[in-house]
Amino acid sequence: MSLNMELVSRFLTRPDKSFFLFGPRGTGKSTWTQEIFKEALRIDLLSPDAFRRYAARPERLRDLVQGNPRKRAIIVDEVQKIPALLPVIHALIEEKRGLTFILTGSSSRKLKRTGVDLLAGRAVVRTMHPFMAAEIVSRFDLKRALLHGLLPLVWKDKDPDDVLRAYAALYVREEVQMEGLVRNVGNFSRFLEIISFSHAGLLSLNNVARECEVERKTVANYVDILEDLLLAFRLPVFTKRAKRAVSVHPKFYLFDAGVFRTLRPHGPLDRPEEIDGPALEGLVAQHLKAWNAYGGEQNQLAFWRTRSGVEVDFVVYGPHDFWAVEVKNGDRVRDEDLRGLRTFREDYPEAKALFLYRGQERLKRRDILCMPCEEFLKGLLPGKSLDA
Repeated sequence: MSLNMELVSRFLTRPDKSFFLFGPRGTGKSTWTQEIFKEALRIDLLSPDAFRRYAARPERLRDLVQGNPRKRAIIVDEVQKIPALLPVIHALIEEKRGLTFILTGSSSRKLKRTGVDLLAGRAVVRTMHPFMAAEIVSRFDLKRALLHGLLPLVWKDKDPDDVLRAYAALYVREEVQMEGLVRNVGNFSRFLEIISFSHAGLLSLNNVARECEVERKTVANYVDILEDLLLAFRLPVFTKRAKRAVSVHPKFYLFDAGVFRTLRPHGPLDRPEEIDGPALEGLVAQHLKAWNAYGGEQNQLAFWRTRSGVEVDFVVYGPHDFWAVEVKNGDRVRDEDLRGLRTFREDYPEAKALFLYRGQERLKRRDILCMPCEEFLKGLLPGKSLDA
């Protein structure tokens, strides 16, 4: 079943001023901007002709605006391709012409490296994520989401496996190689395979460097590249009022379950649970990240792990939410699965505890709410509490 992206109402809300819209390729940024700003002028810097014209003379943008005085919204797709456009945009905003600029991008790295200040606060920053289950409602299928992820680009295609295989190659070729982000593309491709084993686990740069046979600082740079390209993120350990010694390593997640499965090598010696468990945890992670972003970034997302190995997968901490969340790929609730949540609540009795699993029943065990993972994902709405 293919999914028409234009029929999906996204949770991203339109800001009332100019804004940057960052997100990985294929998350639906262009589809959303076309729907929300139907009459806008659009400059697509992925077009070789447009790139050549505006790279040679960024001031051409002013000419375009002056030549179309009735157009109040201007979309610049993949703005990071030509950072020199931003001073022109900044000046146009400062002139109080009543213009709204929508600046999309799949990477913030080039803007950071060139010292661009993102228009000195004249534009806010928003992010676009893969689909949330509640955005596609009855069409959401947990098994399919775990196999192919939730990238709109993939869900709308009849051959999702082929699209996913091409996706990583697209990024390596167009974002990494063409932008000159790494010196050795072969080493980076090897790193992508190795780092997939860290998905939903503790990130040890030393261990990854050893497997890749490169220096630690090279791996640190590669991880930074993945984060700047919005393809991965790290979760810090929750340390507020810590009563126990906790982990020093963050947890690492690729941004989409389907991309994780595509990058993760597997064969006859790999047990399904070695991939299915991290895929499920990663799916919950990407939902929590999107839920927090679309809800105004009100919460801190973290995890909790003691030096002795007792762990809670996610801690959500904010003005209105304090939750400890554990995710298991099994279809039963076992006492040992709740150990981390119980230990966390001994240290933080103010927290609510939530256990997500693959079963069908909603249960309460010792003040721990046990909920089917699919039910949780479908009910997760930005601006609402986790158990709303």
